[in-house]
Amino acid sequence: MKGFFKIFFVLVILSFSWINSLSAEVPYFIDFSKVLNQSNAGKEAQDFLKKRFESESKKFSEQEKKLRKEESDLIAKKKLITNEEYQKKVETLRKKVSDLQKNKQNSLKNIGKMRAKARTELLKNLNPIMKKYMEDNKIRMVLDKKSILLGDKNLDLTEKIIKLLNKELKSIKLN
Repeated sequence: MKGFFKIFFVLVILSFSWINSLSAEVPYFIDFSKVLNQSNAGKEAQDFLKKRFESESKKFSEQEKKLRKEESDLIAKKKLITNEEYQKKVETLRKKVSDLQKNKQNSLKNIGKMRAKARTELLKNLNPIMKKYMEDNKIRMVLDKKSILLGDKNLDLTEKIIKLLNKELKSIKLN
């Protein structure tokens, strides 16, 4: 009978340790898009990039209007000037349009690079915060919310991580 109680006692202890190890394996999740978009540094970077994009768009729109006016003036003068002079002015106008398109593409590329840099910088600062939070709370796995179909709201760490990130990172330098 003593042997039975010893075996029973060992099995109970093993089952408790097995249950505890299962509960420690529960994956938590975080919505990285929300962290990037709603953290103070993320919002500030987005606002900066949005203003930059709008100012660049406005500048290029004004230049396009000038070129359209130049084109209509050239068409109006077509019969008043020689064919050679007209062709030279058409080529000059085409070069201006081409330069404008190149500048516009370069501007969009630069804004895209700045956006990627901001995202990288934010994620670089987020990584140690996440690691520390995981160590402090004995969390072994955190998944991106995009890859989860359904999950308990108690397993969502997004708001907690946003608060920690806001304390650690006030802004991102983009220039």
